[in-house]
Amino acid sequence: MGKIKLGLMGFGEIGRNLYNYCLGDERFEVAVISDIGRPEILHYLLKAHARTATDVRLENNYLVSSTGKARIVHGIAPGHVPWDAFGVDVVIDATGKYLSRADMEAHLASGARRVFLSFLPSEEIDNLIVMGVNDKQMKASDRMISPGSATTNAVALLLKAFDDAFGVDYATWTAIHEYTADQPLRDVAGRDFRRSRSAAQNIIPNVSPSVKWIPYIIPGLRDRVEGTALNVPVPSGTLLDLNTFIRKDDVSLDDMHAALMAMAERIPHIVRIEHDPIVSSDVIGDQHSVVYDIQAAMKSSGKIFKTMSWFHSAASIPARIKELILAYEELDKKGGAQ
Repeated sequence: MGKIKLGLMGFGEIGRNLYNYCLGDERFEVAVISDIGRPEILHYLLKAHARTATDVRLENNYLVSSTGKARIVHGIAPGHVPWDAFGVDVVIDATGKYLSRADMEAHLASGARRVFLSFLPSEEIDNLIVMGVNDKQMKASDRMISPGSATTNAVALLLKAFDDAFGVDYATWTAIHEYTADQPLRDVAGRDFRRSRSAAQNIIPNVSPSVKWIPYIIPGLRDRVEGTALNVPVPSGTLLDLNTFIRKDDVSLDDMHAALMAMAERIPHIVRIEHDPIVSSDVIGDQHSVVYDIQAAMKSSGKIFKTMSWFHSAASIPARIKELILAYEELDKKGGAQ
């Protein structure tokens, strides 16, 4: 079979990293990049932030590398780019804005065979797959897919390991999250009160949409998970503070570590165990969905365990999207999807 032709809508950090991850991978060709930015600025940002795209040049609205070239088009919203005219197989909407079923259907109507989001959807779509947790639920008929958010991936992986080993009665978390592109650097009137405050100067309480989706991914945890988030003045790197109330008696901290180590052995590209005393900047560029900080874990006198883990959203989510695309391609070969 030939290369999988990708169309990217949105060339922010996630879009640029996904482009970089596909460079040199003979299974992929990024055929089209849709963004509202000027091509020369998109190219400049790619070279400024990328470690692997240093040989990419801009020629007449094409990003050209030794492995191919990607056409840059001015697409504002789903439905504005005729993906079939460019021979695109799979579209990744990495804008973070168009999250509804209707938005994804517009990409399909424009010629995409499948559409992947770079974030959580705003409503139920064909499937939400966290690699290493519920990927057995993939169906060849899925056309609109989300890999979840980086927080959703980290929480789901940890709870999956603990629930399988010991049973989870309840869990709460706080994602101490890097600030995001939609937050202002200075105070300015925005869509809500707290997110109108400066991301560069404040710790800002935020909601965690992962709460809605964890029971979808792990149905046995329905009504037994709660979470929140704090956006902090850090540009990259997030800390996940997870408190897990387990069901089984006589579980030690070493037992909890062992459960995560077993998962890391099974999916080492997704889960990593960290023994050194790291900080947030140490995970910048790390493609693992969760980096389990073994030194920071602790146990209460009862059955409550506090674990600390790290991730870098813009690095891990593109890696999971790429793996998901390949997994669905394999499913098509085996299942004969139409």
